[in-house]
Amino acid sequence: MPTYIAMLRGINVSGHKVIKMETLRSSFGALKLSNVQTYVRSGNVIFGCGDGSVAALCEKIEQRILRDFGFSVPVFLRTAKELQEIIRDNPFLRETDIDHSKLHVTFLSDAAPKMALEALQPLAAQSERFRVLGRQVYLYCPDGYGRTKLSNTAIEKKLSVGATTRKWKTVNTLLALAK
Repeated sequence: MPTYIAMLRGINVSGHKVIKMETLRSSFGALKLSNVQTYVRSGNVIFGCGDGSVAALCEKIEQRILRDFGFSVPVFLRTAKELQEIIRDNPFLRETDIDHSKLHVTFLSDAAPKMALEALQPLAAQSERFRVLGRQVYLYCPDGYGRTKLSNTAIEKKLSVGATTRKWKTVNTLLALAK
């Protein structure tokens, strides 16, 4: 049975779209998903599921959240295998001058368009670096993610795809929990 990681966009931020993790685990359990566990309040859920397409599973989770909590939340799904590849393929890991605590991954709902690099470049501060690979944008924000203009909302507007970002440490922890 494949293990999935669901990353919810925009919950528990500044008192908006508040979801307790215990209740979120119950919602996922009600969908007959197995071994449901959460990691930090930002909406990371690890679970097993044996059937269905990723798109259908995503839709099912989004509908359940709407039903249980009364608001819609975009859900980004990756398998444990995909997450392992995302970690392995991070182009910044091969560079020696990178502070790993300043690395982030923005997960996209669809593959980035061909013009993604050109569209996002004007948003990056001089000290920032980013790479677009498939359905991910790898970010290096030496001045902190809170200061970058490469936010989820900006990326969504420029690329016309959904986006949610996680710290590099969180991405690695999610994979460890999924194993």
